[in-house]
This record gives sequence, C-alpha cells and structure tokens, in this order.
Amino acid sequence: MDPFFKALGQNVLKQWKRANFSLDAFPKIACAALVENPPSGNVDLGDYIRDFLLDDEQAFQTHSGFGEPELVAYDHPRFYIQLLFWLDGTTDIHQHEFSGAFHVMAGSSLHSHFAFENARNVTPHLRAGNLRMQKVEILETGSTCPITSGRENIHSLFHLETPSVTVVIRTQNDPGTGPQFTYLPPHIALDPVFSDALTMRRKQLLDMLEQTGDPSYAPLVNTMLEDLDFERGFYVLQNCMGCLKDLGEWDSAMKIFRARHGRLASGVESTVEECARRDVIKDLRASVVDPDHRFFLALLMNVPSRKDLFSLVADRYPEEKPSATILLWIEELAEPTEGGISVLDAFFAGEGTSPEFFEEVLSTFRDLLDRRATSTSQTRSKKSNRLRSIVTASTMRVLVATA
Repeated sequence: MDPFFKALGQNVLKQWKRANFSLDAFPKIACAALVENPPSGNVDLGDYIRDFLLDDEQAFQTHSGFGEPELVAYDHPRFYIQLLFWLDGTTDIHQHEFSGAFHVMAGSSLHSHFAFENARNVTPHLRAGNLRMQKVEILETGSTCPITSGRENIHSLFHLETPSVTVVIRTQNDPGTGPQFTYLPPHIALDPVFSDALTMRRKQLLDMLEQTGDPSYAPLVNTMLEDLDFERGFYVLQNCMGCLKDLGEWDSAMKIFRARHGRLASGVESTVEECARRDVIKDLRASVVDPDHRFFLALLMNVPSRKDLFSLVADRYPEEKPSATILLWIEELAEPTEGGISVLDAFFAGEGTSPEFFEEVLSTFRDLLDRRATSTSQTRSKKSNRLRSIVTASTMRVLVATA
C-alpha cells in the first residue's frame, strides 16, 4: 500500500473517530485532509502506477465499473480512498449515496452543479421535475471539493485532459440517502441501478425489428405506448426515438404517450431529445483529444446559454475576446470534404475543398458570434439563416441562443 495514501487514510480515520463517526462531519474532515496534504503535490503518478502494478501489497479492490480504471488506495470498513482515472469518460448528472470529498490530482474538469425543482415521485425509481443549473466552475489540478450525500448535491464532471485523475475519500454508504439518481435534463431522474428485465428484453426485441427493417416496428411501438405505464413507456420512447424519427412516426408516438399520461408527459420529448444531443457530444469527446477543444465540448454539453458560455471562455482565456477564441476552435475543428465542411456534428454542404467556401462558412460564424448584422443583401441573409438553422439543429445550438 502506498505510504502517502496509508497516512492520509489514517489521518482521516483519526479525525473522524474524534467526531464520533458523524456522517455530517465527514465531508469537512475529508476536505481538510486533502487540502492539508494534496495528492497532486505529494504523489508522483508514474511511480504510483508502477508500484500498483508490481507490488502485491495493495488495498482491497472492488469490482466497480466506475473510472477508467478505479484503484482503491486505502480501505477501511467505514470509508476508503480511490483513484479514478478518466480517458474518454464524462460523468452523468448524478447525486451520491455516500459522502466525503474529491481532489483533482491530474488534469482539469468542468464542474456543473444542479437543483431538481418541483419534483414528484412517479415510481420509487423515477422522478419528474425541473433540472436547473446553478453554477459551473473550472476545476484545475489541486482543486478539492466536498461530497454530500442525497438530493442536495447534484453535479456532473466533464474531464478535459487525458488522462484526468481524481482522488476520492468516501464513505461506504450513507443510509437513507438513496437511490443514487441519475438526472436526464431537463425533466427526469432515474435510478440507474434498477433493472426491469422485461423492458430490457422488449427493447432488445425492438432493436432487432429495427435492424431487420420490419414494417411492424412503428405500429407495435405505438400499440405498446397505448398501454404501458409512464416509466416503461419512457424507456421505450428513449430507446426508439431515432428509428421513429427516421420513419416519420415520432410525432404520432408522442401524441399517443401524451394522451396516455397527460401533463406528466409534457417534459418527456425535450428530455429524450436532450439525451440524444448529449450522447452525440460524449461520442465526439472520444475523438477530440485537444484540451481546448474538449473544453469547448464541455461547454456545449453543459452551459444553458450563450452568455454563460462566453463568460466561461473569457475566464479561462482572458487574453482574447470569447468570440475570437470560439471561432479559432471552430476553424481548427472544421473538416473540409468534397461535399462540404463538417464542424463537430454540423455539416455545411458545398464545395468543401474550396478556400472561398471555407471562408464563407467561417465568415458567417464570425458574424453569428459577434452578433453583427449579416448584411443588407437578401442573398447574404439567406446564407446566414441557412447556417443558423444548421447550427441550431447541432450540438452547437447554444451559440445562437437568445440569452
């Protein structure tokens, strides 16, 4: 066992014992220990990895699938210390069923805080409400944050460098604070541990019908939605949205779902569409390795408005105007082809290999970012409107938000 983490764990145990193992006291104790002896300044990551691979004397390891990977550096029946490595991962918006603190040992992350308002329990495993972002902050190497269990601490992390490494001091479990809900913006919270085997098999069967082009796919989905309860109907809609849209049957499916569930269904369409948008960004993250570009993706996934995006860009890159920084990223991410230009998931059809067309796309982006009048000419206005519609339908839609 690494001597630094052994000493860190023993110090936390000593302080927590003095507090009579109070769960309320643990986040403060864990934070203080990490601030006093930060792993980022005291542990050589390369040496730690080498020792973990070569020395059998390690803490008890879990079978957790969290982290890429998770390494347990210290274990005690009441709490443990883990190192979480992140390559392409970004956490879902979630709450915790444990408490403690985490420390950025390597890399940096965009940390977003949320509140789930006007919540109602639909089932023990699904809640409906309004997810509102409260704060976004950039956590650099050496940052330490408390973790409190339950619904008052809802957050997500988008890791910027590869790898990013987080040290977590956490309790085993805080009774009465579960389930550890995952939040799907803007309106749904799910228990990720709960598994309905029948619904799982039905989704797999529908996937088979989709892949074989079976003409009964959409009629069967609609018939299911007429009868299914809200929770299972939501899972079916989430699973089938892409295919139903391709078949032109999405609107009819949503109409059936709304007729079945009334006002409770009002936030479902925006939620499943936002899930799809966020999944696109997660997939893009795997192919985007530059930390600045990953920061751009993190903002596109998490910030609610153009104003918030520009503010965070200005904080991180104060030497340039935010619009100029974003335009540079767009230019670097642009991929010209013979049929057009791709920027992330947005595609602008045209002569992509033409320098004139490339400049035309960038120029319109420039006007869009600076909020300049595009032109008095009808031709330029049509081009700008075309770009705006493409951006609005992409993961970059926050760039044209009115706020």
